[in-house]
Amino acid sequence: MSVVNIAAYRFVPLTALPALKMQLAAQACALKLKGTVLLAEEGINLFLAGSAEGIEQFLDALMADARFAGMPIKRSVSDTQPFKKLLVKVKPEIITLRQPEVNPALTPAPSVTPQTLKHWLDQGHDDTGKPLVLLDTRNTFEFEHGSFNGAVHPHIEKFSDYPTALPAMGDLSGKTIVTFCTGGIRCEKAAPWMLQAGYENVVQLEGGILNYFEHCGSAHYTGGCFVFDERRALDGDLQVIP
Repeated sequence: MSVVNIAAYRFVPLTALPALKMQLAAQACALKLKGTVLLAEEGINLFLAGSAEGIEQFLDALMADARFAGMPIKRSVSDTQPFKKLLVKVKPEIITLRQPEVNPALTPAPSVTPQTLKHWLDQGHDDTGKPLVLLDTRNTFEFEHGSFNGAVHPHIEKFSDYPTALPAMGDLSGKTIVTFCTGGIRCEKAAPWMLQAGYENVVQLEGGILNYFEHCGSAHYTGGCFVFDERRALDGDLQVIP
């Protein structure tokens, strides 16, 4: 039987986190789901896998909460369960940048769809004629698994190093900067931070590499996309790389 994998996040103010943690843990456990759910005052970030029925029941209950209604869900299928256990945690941030002035729920950066990015890459510039800089916000070992052709990378070992490492990338003025990561969540903070720091023409890839794979395959991309479970890396068809 195939295993359905989902990934989702939303930046939204959350309260009563211990109670929400217990509620989601009980629901996921009852449905025999495994994976990770991270909760913080800034929002939710989850990676879960299980039967198709179990996943849909969990999502139905989650979306019944107005704070999560309509949250975009990325789905893929695997032959085996990629997670060993279920973990639901309350953390200071759902993705750690340690820049409290960045609030994606209040001041999000503009985004670009996978289809538009592919169009830009096909023609070699954005629709205004500006050259592109594809900025990989992931950690070095993820970048080494694969990335967009010609992408630049600040060589960081953890995402919280991003603000201090970025100035070494040099002058990016006069270009359209497209930030990207695995599923989009890191860019939800990286791109707004760049705009606040004075960078111009910054957009984030909507839904990250996995969303690009879903809509555009591996066009302009070499290698695989590292994922944080036992599948290790996925190709442009969202299939496990042997």
